[in-house]
Amino acid sequence: MAEASSVPDPSNSFFYLLRKGNMSSASAALGNTLLAIVKGIAASMTGSGAMFASTMHSIADAVNQAFVFTGSVLAEKKPTRRFPTGFGRVINIFCMVAVIVVTIMAYETIHEGFHLLKHPAESHGFLLNLIVLLLALATDGFVLIKAMKEIRHEAGIEAKGLALLPAAFRNVGRAAPPTRLVFYEDLVATLGALFALVAVVVTSLTSFHQIDGISSILIGLLMVIVAFRVGYDNMVGLIGVAAPRDVEKKVAELIFAESNVVDINKMRIMQEGRYYHVEGMIELRKGLSLADADDIKFSVRDRLLQDPSISDVNLGIIEDNGVTDWVDEEEEEQSVKETVK
Repeated sequence: MAEASSVPDPSNSFFYLLRKGNMSSASAALGNTLLAIVKGIAASMTGSGAMFASTMHSIADAVNQAFVFTGSVLAEKKPTRRFPTGFGRVINIFCMVAVIVVTIMAYETIHEGFHLLKHPAESHGFLLNLIVLLLALATDGFVLIKAMKEIRHEAGIEAKGLALLPAAFRNVGRAAPPTRLVFYEDLVATLGALFALVAVVVTSLTSFHQIDGISSILIGLLMVIVAFRVGYDNMVGLIGVAAPRDVEKKVAELIFAESNVVDINKMRIMQEGRYYHVEGMIELRKGLSLADADDIKFSVRDRLLQDPSISDVNLGIIEDNGVTDWVDEEEEEQSVKETVK
C-alpha cells in the first residue's frame, strides 16, 4: 500500500504567517525607522539635546517593534506534535527582548539629560527642529490611533471618536502583547515629542537651556515606565495567566446556549498571546444516551471554536449531579453587595 504523501499546511507558510502578523507593530516599526533617521540628522545638525533624546526613543521603538512583529508572526504558527499548545507565548519572549532594548535606551537618554543639565548646549536650527518634531508628533499620533483601533478590534468593543482613548486604556489588558507594546510605546513617543517640542521652543526664545536636559530626563523616565509595565505584562504571560472575567463569561454563555447543558462543573481558560485555551467539564441533563451526549459535546466544542480568539477546546461531559457548580462571579458579588445594603 503506497504511503500517503505529506501535504504542507498552507496556514504555516511564511507569507500566510506574515499576513497574520501584528500590523500595528509593523507600521510602527516602519514609521519609527524613518523618524529615527530624520531626527538623528536634525539632532546632529542643531545640537538639540531634546532632539537627541527623541532620536534615541525612536531608535528604541523601531528596534522593539521590529522584534515584536517578528514574534507575532512566529506566534501564529499552528500547534505541532512537539508543541501541542501552539506558539502563542513566543511573542512574550520577543516582547521581553524589546523591554531590554527600551531599558538600555532609557538609561542613555537619562544619562544625556543629566549631562545637559550640568553643561547646557547651545542649539540652533529652530525651524528644522520644529518641522521634524511636528512630523514626529503627527506620525506617532497616527500610529497611536491605529493601536487604539487595534485594541478596540481585539477586545471586541465599540468606541469611536474621543471615546476611543479611554476605551483603549480600559481594555488594553485584553489586547495582544504586541498591540499593548505599540500602544504604550507610542503613547510615550507622542508625549516625548510634545516635551521635545516645548524644549525646542523654550530654548529658542529664552536663555533657559536647562529645559533641554529636563526634557531628556522626562522622556527617559517615561521609557523606564513603559519597560516596567510591558515587562510585567509579558512576565505574567510567560508564566500563564487566566483569561479576563468577561471572556470567561462569554465562553460560559456559549456553552449554556446548548439547551441540554444544565451546568458547568469546572472550567479553566488560559490566555496565550491573543488566543485562549478552554478546558472544562460540562453537565448534561439526565437520561441522554452516550452517542447523544458525545454529539452535544462536539456541538458545544465547535461553537466555541467559531470564536477566532479561541484556539483550543478540551471538554469533558458528566451527567447532572443536581448541584449548581457554576456561578457568575459578577452576579455573586452584586448579590453580596445588595445583601449587605
